[in-house]
Amino acid sequence: MNIKTIIKKRPTRSSSYTNAENGRTIIVSETGWQLIDWRELWRYRDLFFFLVWRDVKTRYAQSVLGVGWAIIQPLFSMVVFTVVFGNLAKVSSEGVPYALFSYTALVPWMYFSSSLTGSSGSLVSASGMISKVYFPRLVIPLAPVLAKLVDFGIALLILVGMMLYFGFLPNVWALTLPLLVLLMMLTASGMGMWLTALAIQYRDINYAMGFFVQMLMYAAPVVYPASSVPEEFRLLYGIFPMAGVIEGFRSVLLGTNPLPWDLLGVGTGVAVIVFVTGALYFRRMEQIFADVV
Repeated sequence: MNIKTIIKKRPTRSSSYTNAENGRTIIVSETGWQLIDWRELWRYRDLFFFLVWRDVKTRYAQSVLGVGWAIIQPLFSMVVFTVVFGNLAKVSSEGVPYALFSYTALVPWMYFSSSLTGSSGSLVSASGMISKVYFPRLVIPLAPVLAKLVDFGIALLILVGMMLYFGFLPNVWALTLPLLVLLMMLTASGMGMWLTALAIQYRDINYAMGFFVQMLMYAAPVVYPASSVPEEFRLLYGIFPMAGVIEGFRSVLLGTNPLPWDLLGVGTGVAVIVFVTGALYFRRMEQIFADVV
């Protein structure tokens, strides 16, 4: 009796298709630099939305305040910033009450920082899934980016209430708000893919995320207006896409300044580059995820 042993190398960066003759799903290995396979992501949309729902549910499971944390965190930060930067440091708020000035910036910033933190550690926390079953790995870092929109929506509703309280109404440019949200999500997704692909090899990144996000906050106009940046450094300042996003939120909702097209133009270009290169690097590194996780 002849016994044949067949050893197959486990594909770690793959794509799948269904054979029309027998209905079997065949997984084939891919090599080299690969772009995002949007059709494959669509086929795994049920898994993607399950991971999004899991992130939302896990955040508030067995929590006394539940979704109240989406309100408390930015509100407490607003109070601290108002006392320290508004009352003590006397930072300019461009004629807007500092509480509203800072909270308007905290709404997009809280989304960005929580999405980036969630994405950067997503592969490490999903190590059990990665080593046991095939699915497009990109759904893991992208799920937190979509899940954090729940907190963002709740914080945005509180912002609307604060605007009404202080007597501020959005201008016609508020119609561009979805574009600012899209730029915010694009930035978080691109940086998240870069960081999570690096963090699975270098765990120091996860340890340094808190400090890194804190430094990024002061690189964005959260506690100060972008107008305080010298004009000769303005385009350089716009390299960080969240600078244009935050200043754009203040512009369309509070009418502090015209839309910062210069910051938004530079930031959009950088965000697209970060997203594309992040996706390329992520897919390039997929071949080692299951081995080093």
